[in-house]
Amino acid sequence: MRVVLDTNIIVSATIARNGHADQILRAWYQGEFDLVVSLSVLDEIEDVLTRPRIIRQQWMTREEVSVLILRLQTAATIVLDRLDLKVVIEDPDDDKFFSAAHEGDADYIVSGDPHLLEIKEYQGIKILAPARFLKLLQV
Repeated sequence: MRVVLDTNIIVSATIARNGHADQILRAWYQGEFDLVVSLSVLDEIEDVLTRPRIIRQQWMTREEVSVLILRLQTAATIVLDRLDLKVVIEDPDDDKFFSAAHEGDADYIVSGDPHLLEIKEYQGIKILAPARFLKLLQV
């Protein structure tokens, strides 16, 4: 199973220990799914994880966050932002997740963003909330 995680999932995993996002990240670490990211998604994740107001909320140390970023850069399947899809009318910046999913042949996008969740499915790619994705993994 190939999955794109919205930036909010990665960031939430560093803030809420043992929450849904943290459980999803741990499932990826354990090889339960293949993670697909694009260069623009990686840039956004690194930018958000290193913002001072986010750092203050993180349970992870700065070193652990650096290791997470490195792991994303080396263990995930990286796609090159070749597609420029227009899917999310309300927040075009979120189009990068659909482009990454389409380019990386992903099955799912996992997000807590209402703009993405209301789309539900795009060209065979299902958009799931974290709790629903965790249930899917447990089957």
